[in-house]
Amino acid sequence: MASTEIARQAGEGARAVPLAGHVGFDSMPDQLVNKSVNHGFCFNILCVGETGLGKSTLMDTLFNTKFEGEPTQHNQPGVTLKSNTYELQESNVRLKLTVVNTVGFGDQINKEDSYKSIVEFIDAQFEAYLQEELKIKRTLHSYHDTRIHACLYFIAPTGHSLKSLDLVTMKKLDSKVNIIPIIAKSDAISKSELAKFKIKITSELVSNGVQIYQFPTDDESVAEINSTMNYLSLIILSNCLNRPINAMRIQLENENHCDFVKLREMLIRVNMEDLREQTHTRHYELYRRCKLEEMGFKDTDPDSKPFSLQETYEAKRNEFMGELQKKEEEMRQMFVQRVKEKEAELKEAEKELHEKFDRLKKLHQDEKKKLEEKKKTLDDELNMFKQKKTAAELLQNQAQQAGGSTTLKRDKERKNYFALGFSLD
Repeated sequence: MASTEIARQAGEGARAVPLAGHVGFDSMPDQLVNKSVNHGFCFNILCVGETGLGKSTLMDTLFNTKFEGEPTQHNQPGVTLKSNTYELQESNVRLKLTVVNTVGFGDQINKEDSYKSIVEFIDAQFEAYLQEELKIKRTLHSYHDTRIHACLYFIAPTGHSLKSLDLVTMKKLDSKVNIIPIIAKSDAISKSELAKFKIKITSELVSNGVQIYQFPTDDESVAEINSTMNYLSLIILSNCLNRPINAMRIQLENENHCDFVKLREMLIRVNMEDLREQTHTRHYELYRRCKLEEMGFKDTDPDSKPFSLQETYEAKRNEFMGELQKKEEEMRQMFVQRVKEKEAELKEAEKELHEKFDRLKKLHQDEKKKLEEKKKTLDDELNMFKQKKTAAELLQNQAQQAGGSTTLKRDKERKNYFALGFSLD
């Protein structure tokens, strides 16, 4: 079977060919729109911040609905992530919205590891998508994408600087998710303090190399609003969601009070698709590349020989088998060493037991000898006592017999005396 090769020179572009009439592929954007509308969209938001900064209230206000959720407990030893998915529809567009809350973030005394559960959660969503991609029979068209598209990071209005917890957490997350920092409850401090606080936070983020989400400006239709948002760098939200303060009501639509309108515009109406695209092409691709490199896969240079999947698999398998054999040998040597050490311990214990047995045996023999000698002494004393007793009894009997004969003789003499007296009369 003959094969045809098409040679392409570097930098050579396709030749432009004019059309003689209408063909119909100008309807492809409409086809794509219809297909996307029929399939629906998904958007996943991660809300990170300390307890009581208004994360749930902001979600309700952003999407103009009341998200029903179970109350959460804040007496947990660590940070837990609670995910809730909702089906929303506006006109004929369906949106599967997932809101992930960080329950207990910042509530612990030791906050050193508070960011770890968040990083692990984001990586777990990347790993699930990667495993779906690597399947032989993939179903990405029906797969529920749970990768985080936007991270709304709520900053407490301390008026001084970023907390160490916030700085460390954002630094750990900036390569994994699109971070949008928000100063929550900004009316807790004065306007002058808020302005200084905002400048201080921006300076700290830049000096520590924290990369926050930059709104795209290549599209002329949204370049102006996105440039404004990039200039602001931080979203300011008031604590007052339609409640009276100083005899007036702060309306969310009033941009003099907070940046809620700008947040809603840039997050939902203007840049939602860009956030989804940045998640897939930047953050997920970074995770995917690192994972594949760990598995032994890598891109080849244009001039080098294309890599073979089978060869890569065999090389990685041989490497793993070598490591496995090395580990087995190390474990065997360790086992033999442990056995020898245990045998030495048992022999030493056996020697100690024998020595203890000999000591106890000697003590027993000495004690037995002493008891036998004492018994012999007691037996001798008993025999001597019996002999003395017998002699005493014999003497007593003799004495009794002698005493009885004397008494009889006296009685006889007395009788003879009385008899003689009567005869004289």
